[in-house]
Amino acid sequence: MRLNHLDFHVPDIAATADFFIRHFGLRLKDMRGLNGLAILEDDAGLEIVLSHAIAKFGTADQVELQRQTYHVGFILPERADVDAVHAGLVAAGADLSGPPAAMRGGWLFYCTAPGKILVEIGWRRGEIAK
Repeated sequence: MRLNHLDFHVPDIAATADFFIRHFGLRLKDMRGLNGLAILEDDAGLEIVLSHAIAKFGTADQVELQRQTYHVGFILPERADVDAVHAGLVAAGADLSGPPAAMRGGWLFYCTAPGKILVEIGWRRGEIAK
């Protein structure tokens, strides 16, 4: 069994999709409607689905909740890659936790993507993104 996809509920699908494509190298696999649903994918085939919350199923997005209830993480092959992603996010005016720092045996930082999605970007010795 392998993880197929993650579905994040966000209020602005297009803005969130653009953020993940521009800063994390995901590709747009499918966009349904102007702002209806986006399917992004990485090099390993994992899909990130961006959709609106569905009230009849009792779902909400983190902006509605005014809380970050989870985070996602990207692992990079080199420590310098973390610094490069951080520099790109700084230049784009992204919401950042601060500069990369040594934490939990790695080199990492956090940012908040549109839709209030907390994203961890890091490198750990011996872990290589595939």
